[in-house]
Amino acid sequence: MAFQTVFRLFTLAACAYAAYALLLFLLQRQIIYPGRYLRVSGPPPAGVVPLSVITATGRSEAWLIPPLRRKQGERRPLVIFFHGNGEVIDYLPEQVEGFRELGMGVLLVEYPGFGRAEGTPTEKSITETAVAAYDAVLQREEVDAQRIVFFGRSLGGGAACALAARRPGAALILQSTFSSIREIAGSYLVPGFLVRDVFDNGRVLTAYPNPVLLFHGSRDTTIPPEHSRRLVRLTPRARLHEFDCDHNDFPPDWREFYRIIAGFLKESGVVTAP
Repeated sequence: MAFQTVFRLFTLAACAYAAYALLLFLLQRQIIYPGRYLRVSGPPPAGVVPLSVITATGRSEAWLIPPLRRKQGERRPLVIFFHGNGEVIDYLPEQVEGFRELGMGVLLVEYPGFGRAEGTPTEKSITETAVAAYDAVLQREEVDAQRIVFFGRSLGGGAACALAARRPGAALILQSTFSSIREIAGSYLVPGFLVRDVFDNGRVLTAYPNPVLLFHGSRDTTIPPEHSRRLVRLTPRARLHEFDCDHNDFPPDWREFYRIIAGFLKESGVVTAP
């Protein structure tokens, strides 16, 4: 009798777990890409140069924000910026002004299915869009191809690393990102083989030849800081700065955030002044 009760409880628990895992498997892209449901309208803000990015999944969008005080014919460094999964590029122009104050241009890349972009977000489509945006912006006369920096925030760390594995860049900056989405799935007790879009940032950093700057909130409950702590150990060219904050209130001090970035980019030879 006791055995039957235990067996029945075990069976119920196994069925409940299987249903849970199946539900997460079926809904994983809705969970990973909630920003696809955000609605935007209106033209880009003044000073932004829209770039059309064409891939097999359709027409995406990127906004080029030119560097400040650029002289005619001068080539400047560029940061290619990839945002988090609950954002669209419309949210970002004011946040990236710190890069422009360093003399850099900024390219904001939209993901397929987000904002005005066509298609569906997946690891493959986001990677193709990142590569196409890179190739398109290199045709611009104001861009110094030897001083391109990849920046990824949260989900954007996956896009930035995917691009860094396929195109040359002078440096890589990752904010509040993960070692891989399989690692995140493990924290939800879901086996990694069920993850469709892996974004294996750890594998990329192991082979990445250039400087890497990592940021993370020490109280991050969305992507725990252990992810960045693992990443920084994968390459001697990486350094990690932790701030006393969670995921969505990072950084608590924008001036300190850009001060660290300025020093890193100066040491990396991307900018000439902090």
